[in-house]
Amino acid sequence: MYIDLNSDLGEAFGSWNMGDDAAMLAVVSSANVACGFHAGDPLVMRRTCIAAKLARVGVGAHPGYPDLVGFGRRRLDCSPEEVAADVAYQVAALLGVAKSVGAKVTHVKPHGALYNVIAKDALLATAVAKAIKEVAPQLPVLTLPGSAMVTAAQQVGIRVVTEAFADRAYNADGSLVDRRITGAVLHDIDLICERMVLLATEHVISAIDGTEIELSAQSICVHGDTPGAVRIAQAVRAALETAGVEVRGLGRRVVPL
Repeated sequence: MYIDLNSDLGEAFGSWNMGDDAAMLAVVSSANVACGFHAGDPLVMRRTCIAAKLARVGVGAHPGYPDLVGFGRRRLDCSPEEVAADVAYQVAALLGVAKSVGAKVTHVKPHGALYNVIAKDALLATAVAKAIKEVAPQLPVLTLPGSAMVTAAQQVGIRVVTEAFADRAYNADGSLVDRRITGAVLHDIDLICERMVLLATEHVISAIDGTEIELSAQSICVHGDTPGAVRIAQAVRAALETAGVEVRGLGRRVVPL
């Protein structure tokens, strides 16, 4: 048994810092690097790609809405054409920066509100899938199992990596609980570890209402900006390995759905 462990990194901006990227890179197998629209800037992108390369961690493009103030966690009223252009621009930028420092790009993972919107909105999901196909057809996209993004990716011919979130609560339909709702972000490390081991070994997880739902994921995300993120990631990795689950980066394999 094996699974990828990813985190959203490179989310500093200018003199403003976010998370402990160096410590997180020592734990995860994939890093989703912000591309400048919701966080990050060219220098941060470059430094993060170099650090990921040195840590032998796969690099992913992490495009989001153009919303620095809201950290990309607010839905914007963008047309499919605008979303496609924004995603293509960001993915291409990350590919260029990574190439300049010799870092390996292994995937694309949309960020925040964009990620959640394309999980349900088929039109915007298709726009994102087509943008990825045009810029980086060889790269898989990380998304929620059973989402509109899965269908869109398959229709345009890009690969999919299904993803679960260690530090987030789920609704009974498999979607993520809105961050504005109490209990949406999890902090109990023992509970998180128990949930992730069950997910990796038995493909089930408990929803916020207690419902047990089937959830098959090839990657697990720990958000880099969650309080105690490094300790959570360390504990999750240790729990997975103790349960016989190998943590393996996406660059070593992607299983088509």
